[in-house]
Amino acid sequence: MSDEQYPAEETTADEVYDFRAIQDRWLPVWDELEPFRAGREGDVRPRKYILDMFPYPSGDLHMGHAEAFCFGDIVSRYWRGQGFDVLHPIGWDSFGLPAENAAIKRGIDPREWTYSNIDQQKKSFRLYAPSFDWSRVLHTSDPEYYKWNQWLFLEMYKKGLAYRKASWVNWDPVDQTVLANEQVLDDGTSERSGAVVVKKKLTQWYFKITDYADRLLDDLNQLEGAWPAKVLSMQRNWIGRSIGAEVDFEVEGHPEKISVFTTRPDTLYGATFMVVAPDADLAADLVAEATPEVAEAFQSYLTAVQKTSEVDRQNAEREKTGVFLHRYAINPVSGERIPIWAADYVLADYGHGAVMAVPAHDQRDLDFARQFDLPVRVVVDTTAPVTGVLPVIEFDGEGVPILPDDIESIDPAVTGRALTGDGRLTNSGPLNGLSKTNAIRRAIEVLEERGTGRSAKTYRLRDWLISRQRYWGTPIPILHGEDGELIPVPQEQLPVRLPASEGLDLKPKGSSPLGAADAWATVVDPDTGRQLRRDPDTMDTFVDSSWYYLRFLSAQDGTQAFDPAEAEKWAPVDQYVGGVEHAILHLLYARFITKVLCDLGYVNFTEPFSAVLNQGMVLLDGSKMSKSKGNLVEFADELDEHGADALRLTLAFAGPPEEDVDWADVSVHGSAKFLARAWRVAKDVSSAPDVDWKKGDQALRRHTHRFLAEAPGLTESFKFNVVVARLMELTNVTRKVIDSGAGPADPAVREAAEVITVALSMFAPYTAEDMWHRLGYEATVANAQWRKASPTLLVEESVTAIIQVDGKVRDRVEVSPKISVEDLEALARASEAVARATVGRQIVNVIVRAPKIVNIATTTF
Repeated sequence: MSDEQYPAEETTADEVYDFRAIQDRWLPVWDELEPFRAGREGDVRPRKYILDMFPYPSGDLHMGHAEAFCFGDIVSRYWRGQGFDVLHPIGWDSFGLPAENAAIKRGIDPREWTYSNIDQQKKSFRLYAPSFDWSRVLHTSDPEYYKWNQWLFLEMYKKGLAYRKASWVNWDPVDQTVLANEQVLDDGTSERSGAVVVKKKLTQWYFKITDYADRLLDDLNQLEGAWPAKVLSMQRNWIGRSIGAEVDFEVEGHPEKISVFTTRPDTLYGATFMVVAPDADLAADLVAEATPEVAEAFQSYLTAVQKTSEVDRQNAEREKTGVFLHRYAINPVSGERIPIWAADYVLADYGHGAVMAVPAHDQRDLDFARQFDLPVRVVVDTTAPVTGVLPVIEFDGEGVPILPDDIESIDPAVTGRALTGDGRLTNSGPLNGLSKTNAIRRAIEVLEERGTGRSAKTYRLRDWLISRQRYWGTPIPILHGEDGELIPVPQEQLPVRLPASEGLDLKPKGSSPLGAADAWATVVDPDTGRQLRRDPDTMDTFVDSSWYYLRFLSAQDGTQAFDPAEAEKWAPVDQYVGGVEHAILHLLYARFITKVLCDLGYVNFTEPFSAVLNQGMVLLDGSKMSKSKGNLVEFADELDEHGADALRLTLAFAGPPEEDVDWADVSVHGSAKFLARAWRVAKDVSSAPDVDWKKGDQALRRHTHRFLAEAPGLTESFKFNVVVARLMELTNVTRKVIDSGAGPADPAVREAAEVITVALSMFAPYTAEDMWHRLGYEATVANAQWRKASPTLLVEESVTAIIQVDGKVRDRVEVSPKISVEDLEALARASEAVARATVGRQIVNVIVRAPKIVNIATTTF
């Protein structure tokens, strides 16, 4: 929005638009009226639940908050104007490492840092004026909230969905705590500290999210068109369902079979060796009885692997490494004896931590085979047409292609290129000649007939690791006996409160500070007198945010996590607004917990958020804002200099919500000038509220009702910038009528001014409230209902047809909306402007789109 678009208003001293005075006038009125309190007794309006992803109190609000909460508030205010009782709550995601690390740095209690930041953000929110229901505020670090985290944990524990096991975990060496897989970035670093994540074996608590993998994946189909396509794709990829077979391999001298998952059981005849992850329990079992030399070589290799990130291990370009375990498995279809190796390109948490290696048809397996001189056997003839019968190439008994001397070899062992295309099976006994699809099906049948395998599914998704070795989180409500017994804390003893941090060393050191709080950690069983120890870990803060949308429904209820009756009224959330950075972690966990609560009978729906809107980022000169870069635009400074309304309007007008906003490319001054212009329109209205609008200027009324017809659809499709543009157009047209003809007394001016005011309240609530007051109405405009467009006024008496010559506009003519193609073309050809533009040129084509446009194409003679 340019500053020139809205020149400074000419006003007398008592007519100045003063945003500070307007804010001071209406903020206390709203505080007293509490117009956004939802669910009042006797309210029979239909309901809408609009929710913003709640903020973390890391300091004052920033420009990202300004954008996100602007969009959520626009949606909330819109639906109130459409006659809905809207629930739009606010709370704080106030547990977590940033608060604890900040407290350690400052030498203070995390509570002090957290709640002082919350107080500051509350003040900023109040001035920014989002339409929150302040009666439902929650903080996840309040015992009144995290008591119900503990209740949820115990409910899941009873159902076998919370369990404890020893396993290799992601370890953040800086923050000295474990991370869920989802908290490790693609480059192998921690999303928290930025440190390279390493593997460490610990006994930890998990939620069994994998039990819900199919539902989490399949239910995404319900959300098509309501969630961003990018988010749905990210969720699908993260869950990562693969369909294939589980194959059992006998191991010489080992009592148990090794089960291997593969998506290509048809290539079993080409499996010439097996690879196990060196950090899998299976590898340790296989070397348990090995010679000292083998055990030493394996342990040396394992130590090196543990220092390597998973990202590096999965790098296809990295040289393959491994160690032979001096054990052999038996191929279940061919009976062949195949060697077992440990290699770091296989991960412990994929399948069972082992893969059958088919080097001819998998590039990683081929690279490994060539590195260690292992057999390569072709079992898929990729030169054979899938629709044909006979293979094109012949193979010897070892699966090596037999080619004439003058043909370049296709043997992967020679070329170093795996044959990954489709074809027909060869060197595969009963599978020979079959296409891939038929061969997979037949291979599974053969395995099932022999009792050596079965059809199966596997997932990229792993169980949710919720243990954290830090202080500032929800204590896990489990007691430990000396014999290893796990004893749930009785529900009547919840919450298990965090002890005071005074006297505790909160610095990260690999174990939870709570373990050192002996007075807190030691519990005496009143029935037996035996000493028990509290679990020293706290829960991942994503547990807090996985169900908070339900706590808002009963935020002050001390008897239950939420009232199921309230959940039936309000949930699921109709519109969720927040950043795409939460596309996997938070949204996946919230979906999982919702499905668990549904299965437990607490809610009657399976998806928490019916629709999701992701906002872009606020940049400066093309870069993400940061203090270190020196390109920070402070929210508080902008708010103080320009006022909440101008800031909100600028963000809404900057572009589609999902796109990034570069603060260098917008004009808050331009927004302020438009607001002053709109405010003066309302101030200049001189007709009474009960005036008969039908007697007003009909052209203005048509503009007004076109806006009423278009704005709802534009708002519901999040085209907020287009709605603002339409408001500007309507304001300009209204201003022209005020300044000419019947002027401020024209009934159509009042109608337009009221429509502008009600719609503007979505973007600029202070200005709109002041306009509403000046129009003669009681507060608050937020409760004013949008009028419906009159069908009669939407029928245009005339439209402006654009006439172009060679793509350039040469004339405009007013025509009937029902004008024919022939008549419009005749008018265009008769235009004097067209005649001047075609002198010395020949018309070669005329395209007519009646009644809007005529395009005349010409060429030189």
